[in-house]
Amino acid sequence: MNLDFSDDEIQRYSRHILLEDVGGTGQAKLRAARVLLVGAGGLGSPLLLYLAAAGVGRIGLVDDDDVDLSNLQRQIAHTTASIGTPKVVSAAERALAINPHVTIEQHRLRLDRDTILPLLAQYDIICDGTDNFATRFLISDASVLARKTLVSAAVLRFEGQLSVFKPHAVLPDGGHCPCYRCLYPEPPPPGMVPTCSEAGVLGAVTGVMGTLQATEVLKEILGIGETLAGRLLIWDALATRFRTVKLRADPGCASCGSNPSIHDLSAHGDTAGPLCAV
Repeated sequence: MNLDFSDDEIQRYSRHILLEDVGGTGQAKLRAARVLLVGAGGLGSPLLLYLAAAGVGRIGLVDDDDVDLSNLQRQIAHTTASIGTPKVVSAAERALAINPHVTIEQHRLRLDRDTILPLLAQYDIICDGTDNFATRFLISDASVLARKTLVSAAVLRFEGQLSVFKPHAVLPDGGHCPCYRCLYPEPPPPGMVPTCSEAGVLGAVTGVMGTLQATEVLKEILGIGETLAGRLLIWDALATRFRTVKLRADPGCASCGSNPSIHDLSAHGDTAGPLCAV
């Protein structure tokens, strides 16, 4: 592992290097890491900025949308001057202004069953910051097939949820960690669960959950702390209350169960629809 840091990098990452659980070796791991962010919105904005600031060497950013005035209440990677600009361009510029040592790869595209697996193959960890069940299930199924760790966050109104899904990881008892479908086997019927554009969201809630998402990504890269895999973190902002629910792998899961029925992405159709970043 390359531990050769410039004087600028040593000063920039000094607070990381001082940490016993990170140090120079951990910072080198961050520099070598490859992370894909799907969605450059309310969750993706703080997630991207903190990963870039932390020195994650290669960050892919997927979004097919342009910056709109209604985004600016929560999507802090963008500014008023960015309105009309592709989100991947606006967010990349903001991240590189914080840390020019990282590489931001812009993917202005709509994920579908044909584009997602080749994209996931280029990265180590996948982050879901979308507000669209079709896209969420596509990302989950593709991550399972590609054996990629998925860090997934969701927000609505005044609440947030976060978990890490890596069913390819073997547990001490011989079992494995759950996937997203172990928690939610199928998408809800259309219209049953509103999106943020329909029900609203407090802007700062997306900031908290995106920052927590970034923390879990850094932990996974560094191999420190207790993974959130197998647990669901739920935050009620109005009550100022966090709680954690234990998750178990479902033996009958269509994606990661003992006899899975999902072997490819053909069931997802030609497109998963717009990303609809939170």
